Amino acid sequence: MTEFLALDEGTLAYDIVGSGPLVVLAHGMGDSREAFRFIAPALVAAGYRVASVDLRGCGESSVEWPTYTRTAIAGDLLALVRHLGGPAVLVGHSIAGGAVSIAAADAPELVTAVVELGPFTRKQKIRLGDFGVARYRRGALHLIATTMLGSTRQWSKYLDGAYPGAKPADWSGRLAEITTSLEQPGRMKVLQKMGSLPPVDAGQALPRVTRPVLVIQGSDDPDWVSPRAEGEAILADLPAGLGQLTVIEGAGHYPHVEAPHETLEAMLPFLSTIAPTRNGSHA
Repeated sequence: MTEFLALDEGTLAYDIVGSGPLVVLAHGMGDSREAFRFIAPALVAAGYRVASVDLRGCGESSVEWPTYTRTAIAGDLLALVRHLGGPAVLVGHSIAGGAVSIAAADAPELVTAVVELGPFTRKQKIRLGDFGVARYRRGALHLIATTMLGSTRQWSKYLDGAYPGAKPADWSGRLAEITTSLEQPGRMKVLQKMGSLPPVDAGQALPRVTRPVLVIQGSDDPDWVSPRAEGEAILADLPAGLGQLTVIEGAGHYPHVEAPHETLEAMLPFLSTIAPTRNGSHA
């Protein structure tokens, strides 16, 4: 059942299921908490209390927030943790991957650990030669077109490449839901604003993070020429020994949707050492 948290600038929609250590799941731009439909039940079964939240301006959360920076999103996530009773493991995808790093740096007392899925956590350095990589070139051009034109058609084309392997069984219905949501007044503008914000604030936060970090990348993510190198660079900007990296072969920008089993295989052992449940489950 959807619940709502009223903040000064707007209202966040979320749902919460299970009992045990708190895990907060935050999706990427142009998406909703339905992105975690495959991994949230498994986390609950493993003994966690799982809150899936719609980012500001997305899903069922309100529109027309004054800003959509990663810093602002981090503040929303921390407000939710306070409301629910933390601390929490924060799991963030894409833009929210940068946001959870900021949250961990700003309020370590509320954050047990961080999981970043295909995260935009560092300012990107685009080189002309990068466009020689077809996978990257197609993804970048569709993203640029979406941000400039506000086109759901271009976003659908980006998503097609962002899932390079077999699409989820419910993909056609899910894509229709995403498109319908973005056609609601103000929703595409949110995506455009999020897509135009470089992750400078998240990159600046990385050296201040003191909580364990797990970065999960898909080897075929179109957002980087080398997803592994991007993950390694995030770890290098963290304090020494704080982060670990898992690369899921064949997955794209949405490993938690495209390869939920492999994503959970990386997440659950990490969580069990940081936030063990009563049953100590790796389920």
